[in-house]
Order: sequence, then structure tokens, then C-alpha cells
Amino acid sequence: MNSDGKKKPARKHKLSAEGSAQALVKPGLPARAVAAKILAAVVDKKLPLDGALDHEHGNPAYKALGESDRALVRAILNTTLRHLPRIDAAIASLLETPLPEGARALHHVLAVGAAQILYLDVPDHSAVDLAVEQANQDPRNRRFAKLVNAILRRLGREKEHILAEIADIPPMPAWFIERMAKAYGKERALAISESQLEPAAIDLTVKSDAAGWAERLNGTVLPTGGVRLSAFEGGIPSLDGFEEGEWWVQDAAASIPAKLFGDLTGKRVADLCAAPGGKTAQLILAGGRVTAIDQSENRLKRLRSNLERLGLEAETIAVDLTKFESSERFDAILLDAPCSSTGTTRRHPDVLWTKGPEDIAKLAALQERLLRHAITLLNPGGVLVFSNCSLDPQEGEEVVARVLEDVKIIERLPIDATRWPGMEQAVTPLGEFRTLPTMLDMPDGFASGLDGFYAAVLRRI
Repeated sequence: MNSDGKKKPARKHKLSAEGSAQALVKPGLPARAVAAKILAAVVDKKLPLDGALDHEHGNPAYKALGESDRALVRAILNTTLRHLPRIDAAIASLLETPLPEGARALHHVLAVGAAQILYLDVPDHSAVDLAVEQANQDPRNRRFAKLVNAILRRLGREKEHILAEIADIPPMPAWFIERMAKAYGKERALAISESQLEPAAIDLTVKSDAAGWAERLNGTVLPTGGVRLSAFEGGIPSLDGFEEGEWWVQDAAASIPAKLFGDLTGKRVADLCAAPGGKTAQLILAGGRVTAIDQSENRLKRLRSNLERLGLEAETIAVDLTKFESSERFDAILLDAPCSSTGTTRRHPDVLWTKGPEDIAKLAALQERLLRHAITLLNPGGVLVFSNCSLDPQEGEEVVARVLEDVKIIERLPIDATRWPGMEQAVTPLGEFRTLPTMLDMPDGFASGLDGFYAAVLRRI
């Protein structure tokens, strides 16, 4: 009512252009658009997937999504990257002519749609409809909307036939298959490639009583002394023993290098490139007085937080390792060096799309510099373990071989395979550790495999 008692005229509401556009957005479309955008960043710009999906500093469009849509984006991206060579082949088989030069945005729309149709539990009509809508809303792709519709509909109709046709295509990039075949033989290279399609296990390193924790958490004890979990609902922090700091998540392979030292009671120990701190915790529990070194203060903050939950303490130093000097040498040094991380593709399927042969060569050169410097920090008679999570011998065996040939004050200490029952196949004839994702078969109910890792034990004469 107005002040004079007359009825107010009805107010007309106008939607802003932005509000109108949002009202017309189809459910599920923003998630697919984000997935295609991040796929482009990974494959074309070589940006790491973890960075894009970070909840604090990640892709803004991804952060704006609800949690269910974020989960869908992660599922689409992980699936697309794991199967990308096969997805590309499937799409190519249905094209009369290749996609135009520069049509990368169109390729990513098709790849995201194909991943849903071929490998995810998403209704075909939904994947097709949203991909077509995505093409229509992008000026670069609008003229290809009918092509997107035709290709993805055929994928849905001919799914079983197409899956059979592409089954023999290795799901890893050709450049990496060639390197693995050279290192391990073609048959094993293809097996490694297939293994990355399997979900990664969740392994725990426990402070003590592995058998007891395996029973309490419905897990099984590993040959490495850790515990592997079966499928469970809820997050890691909800599990018994997490808040009390009785264990931490660490792949079985990643737990091996620190174990190679044995008893460290009373010894001065350096963990170089230490963050996030799983190996640091192992060294402390082995009795060492540990100095954890990492060039990133932010990563050391995470390390200190992890150690605090576990009730453990270490000296921490943020410094470029190549410039680190110490007035007192160390009795034991763990150098888990930066690498291409090609042994972790089950967890990080983007690795092989963001790295290439040139990156492996650069990282191998860096590892050699770090190893040579680390030797100068070691006491005579002291032991150094060099390790990384790369599958490529250029970053492991070849680095150590060159340093051993050139630096006469160190020698290799061969690892005794008989002291690693259940892991004997991972000990090489030279007495080094080389785990492959195809190793460590597990009983029903538990994921098999482990990360690809290399480790060698060296002693200063």
C-alpha cells in the first residue's frame, strides 16, 4: 500500500544478462566445461593436474563447483588421461577426415564426452547432449556441434565393438612405451602400461604392530611391513588411529628406501628433499636424530604438521640443497631426489602428458648434481640411500652408475634379497631396488601393484 492507501503496482523483475544465462545453464554442463578446460591445460600446456584441482589455489571454475560436481570432474579427468590414446583412436576411427589444425578445444570436448560414454557410468544421452551444448556455447566449436553429436552418438551405439577394436592400443603415450620397452622388454612395458588403469591401493606405514592394525582396519600386512587397506567408505581421517598419529598413508614402494638403513639409533641423519615427511617419520622411528631439508618453506610447513600429528620431531631447514653446508657431517643420508614421477601414474595419470624425454634428461642431470653434493655431507663409513619414484633408468640406475665410476670415495652396498621375503623380484642383480607397478600380487579384496621406485645403497669409504 502507498501512504495514501492505494495498492502499489506490481514490480517487474528483470533478470540481468548474467542471471538469465545462469538460469539457462543445463545441469552438469559447468562440470563438463571445467573438465575440458583442465584437460587442455594438462595436455596442451603441460600443467600438473594436482595444481588445477587444488581446493585453495586451483582452477577458479573448478573451485566454484559444488563437491559432487568436483568429484565428477576428477573422475572424468582421471579416466580421460588414463585412456587417452585409446580415446583418441576411437574418435579418429569415426572421423572421415582428421580434425582441423588448431581444433584442440573441439578435441577436448570430444575426449571428455568419449571418456564418459566408453569408461564411466554416465548415461550416453547425457554425455552427448552436454557435449553438444558445450560446443554450441563456444564460438570456436559452434560450427562443429553436429559433428560432436554424430561422433558421440556412434560411440554410444557401437561401444562394445569400438572398445574391442582399441583394446590392444597401449594406454600410455608411445614415447614412454618405447622407453619402457628398451629398459624392461616389450612384454613388460605393455604390462606396465595396462597396470596404470588399475586404481592405486591405499597403504599405511604404522609405528608398530602392523598385524594388529591390519586386523583393526580390515587390511593386510605387506611384505614391506606396512598395511594395505581394502575398500572402505569415508575419508582417511575417519579411520581408527589417524587422530592418535599411529600411522600415515605411504605407498608400499615409497616406504622401502628409509628401511634400507636398518637401525639408526644415535646416528645423525639427513633427509634431503624431505617434504611431505613420510620418510622423515620412518627415519625418526628407526632411532635417528633427523634433520629434514627441503628448499620449500611451504612444503616444510606441511612436513611439520604431519610430524606433529604423529607426535614426532625433527630439525627442519629450508634451503636449496645444492647450497646446503653443514659444520658436522651426517652418519646417514636419504636423498629421495626430484624426478619425473613416472612410477606414480596410477595416482597421477597426468604425469606422462606433462613430461617428456627432455624433462627426464634435465631431472637426471639435477639428480646427479644433488647426489654428488650429498656425498660431501656424509661421514666416512656413513651410508647414503639414493631413491626416486621414476620408472626410467636414466633417472636411477644410470645416475648411480656414473657417480660410482667417477667418485672413488663411495661404493655400492648390495641389498640382500633374502632379507626382503615377498619382494625378492624387486632386487636387481647389482643389489639395487627396482619396483614396478606390475609387482606385488595381492589376494582378492585388495588392489595389487605398487609405485615404480628405484633405490640404491651407497657407503662412503
